[in-house]
Amino acid sequence: MTPLSDDAPHQPSPAEPPAAAAGLVLGRASSEEWLQVEEWAAEEEWNPGLGDTACFHPTDPAGFFLGRAEGKPVTAVSVVNYSDDFAFLGYYLVDPAHRGKGLGMATWNEAVPHAGGRTIGLDAVPAQEETYRRSGFVPAYRTGRYSGRPTTSGTPSPDVTAVTETHFDAVAEYDRRCFPAERRAFLERWLTAEGHSAYVFLRGGEVAGYGVVRKARSGSRIGPLFADDRRTAEALFDALTAHAGQDEEVHVDVPETHEAAVALAASRGLQPGSHTVRMYAGPPPPVDAERVFGVTSLELG
Repeated sequence: MTPLSDDAPHQPSPAEPPAAAAGLVLGRASSEEWLQVEEWAAEEEWNPGLGDTACFHPTDPAGFFLGRAEGKPVTAVSVVNYSDDFAFLGYYLVDPAHRGKGLGMATWNEAVPHAGGRTIGLDAVPAQEETYRRSGFVPAYRTGRYSGRPTTSGTPSPDVTAVTETHFDAVAEYDRRCFPAERRAFLERWLTAEGHSAYVFLRGGEVAGYGVVRKARSGSRIGPLFADDRRTAEALFDALTAHAGQDEEVHVDVPETHEAAVALAASRGLQPGSHTVRMYAGPPPPVDAERVFGVTSLELG
């Protein structure tokens, strides 16, 4: 979810002073240092999952950038390279006390080259869409966050089962249809992390969808929710929300161009709230969008 600051990214010009002139020291962040950025995200009401950093940071440890002033983190941008062709940008944040000084822009200019020639995806808040257009990003679709205390069909599907290690290869293969890059290592962390619960729908012994629910700062978040069709997605959604507890509020980020996904969220009593705009710099990566009923995260795609 990028950005929530007044330091909008753009192409640098020769007139811009170097970061050092503003007293900003730029560098990579360790996973421990990134916990501060996770706190900023919570303060901005992004509602990060508990333990997100432990899953996100190992995906590309060189892709997490901090700007420090007087030894303290004040800016952040992540540019995570998933493959030779695809990267995802997120966590564009500036500490409120240091906004309006160009520090976010300097951090952006340091971080974006990490992607090289890859297509870069990001999820932008609507107020920054035009700014990202000027940096070469093109909107693809809107993603709406749907939230609420869910209702269910009341009939668990016998085809839904908890994910185990024996499912990892098949789940990773299915995931590749729905996500722009292979991400097996990330998925192993995501499927098994503390506070995460994952379910798979097996049709004739083959994966027809899977989903993950995780504890967040407020309630629980579902993501991803990938499935062959709405019936399969409904069965997975019901299993995920039953695990979370029907009295607990859940949140899922739904591509608004996918009518069946929006209808599923509404049918389970979730209400639309904020939205972001998925944008790409470079050729949009091919995915089976009809299988995406809920994106994994707005921070890493």
